[in-house]
Amino acid sequence: MFTDSHCHLSFPELSDSLPDILEAMARERVDRALCICTTLEEFEAVHRLALDHAPLWSTVGVHPDNEGVQEPALEDLLQRAARPKVVGIGETGLDYYRLNGRSLADMEWQRERYRTHIRAGRRTDLPLVIHTRSASDDTLAILREEGGFAGTDTSAGPQSRGVFHCFTETEAVARAALDLGFSISFSGILTFRSASDLRDVARFVPLNSMLIETDSPYLAPVPHRGKTNNPSYVPQVARQIAEIKGLEVDEVGEATARNFERLFHRVML
Repeated sequence: MFTDSHCHLSFPELSDSLPDILEAMARERVDRALCICTTLEEFEAVHRLALDHAPLWSTVGVHPDNEGVQEPALEDLLQRAARPKVVGIGETGLDYYRLNGRSLADMEWQRERYRTHIRAGRRTDLPLVIHTRSASDDTLAILREEGGFAGTDTSAGPQSRGVFHCFTETEAVARAALDLGFSISFSGILTFRSASDLRDVARFVPLNSMLIETDSPYLAPVPHRGKTNNPSYVPQVARQIAEIKGLEVDEVGEATARNFERLFHRVML
């Protein structure tokens, strides 16, 4: 019924509780969860979760905000992406929120890392899992440059596709992402009292372009706010979307699960 399209079950806040989490997922009708990789060093642990547990799948990528970690070469991503149950490239993107005294010009390392992920996505025809924070203009501009949308660089692989995860940007950014054929994923933030503007964005985004996620262990939705988040809480995000759009929660759960299958098509192989 429900699919958590973005979680971090390899993180220490959750890894020791995995049996309980899987049991809670089954109880809450959460059939699948996508475990997101944030460093190459972490990849083996993330991938092992997917191999060992039928409801779990994995990605490969290096989060834009991670410094002092192994920098991913294109071949690093391609080799890991070829493994069983790896269904996406990321978490990737740009994050200018914590510049720590640096200029935007100083963040070229992030932009080059992002380009490498986009190229890997095209070479493998796997969807990108995009993170953007305080960087939406560059996130979209580089995606347009590298994503093959003009159809001129066919040697690089198919046109980029994917999802803007844990969306907190404006309707204009959502519209731009949708125009590129990307999906929009909403997290528990959508349930927060302060998120009225984000609920307006969710009202705008078509249901057939939506995913739901927890981004656990962070951002637990109401009524679990303040607790350690986990994939069994993702139906609360679906309930909020159902309320916004005047739908039944099961309708949202089924639609977002279908959207996940369509985007991350390897889950159906």
